[in-house]
Amino acid sequence: MQHWSSIEAFVEVVRLGTFSAAARHLKVSTSHISRLVSQLENQLGVQLLYRTTRQIRLTDAGAIYVEHCRHLFDGLRDAEQAISELQSTPNGLLKLTSATTFGERFIAPLVNDFQCLHPQLDVHMHFTNRPVELIEEGFDIAIRMGVLKDSSLIARRLCDRREYIVGSQAYFRQAPRPHTLGELSQHRCLIGSRPNWLFEMNGQRREVRVEGCWTSNSGPALLDAARKGLGLAQLPDYYVAPYLASGELVAVLEPFQHHDTAVWAVYPRHRHLSPKIRQLVDYLVANIGSVLPSNTLV
Repeated sequence: MQHWSSIEAFVEVVRLGTFSAAARHLKVSTSHISRLVSQLENQLGVQLLYRTTRQIRLTDAGAIYVEHCRHLFDGLRDAEQAISELQSTPNGLLKLTSATTFGERFIAPLVNDFQCLHPQLDVHMHFTNRPVELIEEGFDIAIRMGVLKDSSLIARRLCDRREYIVGSQAYFRQAPRPHTLGELSQHRCLIGSRPNWLFEMNGQRREVRVEGCWTSNSGPALLDAARKGLGLAQLPDYYVAPYLASGELVAVLEPFQHHDTAVWAVYPRHRHLSPKIRQLVDYLVANIGSVLPSNTLV
């Protein structure tokens, strides 16, 4: 832009309130600033400032123009900061939360590896199965499972997550294998942290409320109960994959398996994402496949 220096002079005059203050800030003479602003007005064909011996005041055209010019300079500063941050290293405190079992088994080893690469980073990992309010509770990143709710947060997919309805060989010697969702009411269902099981039917998400005499908010406990023949359970692939492969557990109702689920790294929306968040999320995306069971999709 040919009159960029004139725009900068005009914006600084408005920001600082006088031609002399703008001249000092830009390290040029007051007469040079005055000349640049006059050139800008001539180029635009409008008066931007009312000038008196005591003060300057924006014209209507000047008020409109300076607002747009500020966005230009904000964008320039943003671009410079983005490039600077691209070259910077992660530092400070990074707080991450995740569902307990997945976090302990798969996320923590990767975060530990990441800290080995960046020892100047302080890490706080918090594992819980309760819903965490990311911003209100001061976390930088949350690892979330399944279908995400709409929100203003940014989400990056780490890997697929398939949920299976499973029962043991011993259980199916006592009960027939179900072939429709309606048949679940005839089975003992082991209930985890939610009473509704998620399925897909005719391309649509469907939830089925199940009942049983066994309930726990622990995934490992749920898996153990299923392996011991206490009933059917809905569990994600990273719990059941080895037992399905060995034949100890049997998957049923697979035609109704919901496919639109995944594991996500979720973080607040910022104009400038800090290096510690950006680089850790990139690291998780690149390396999650190395810690998951071989038949878990990434």
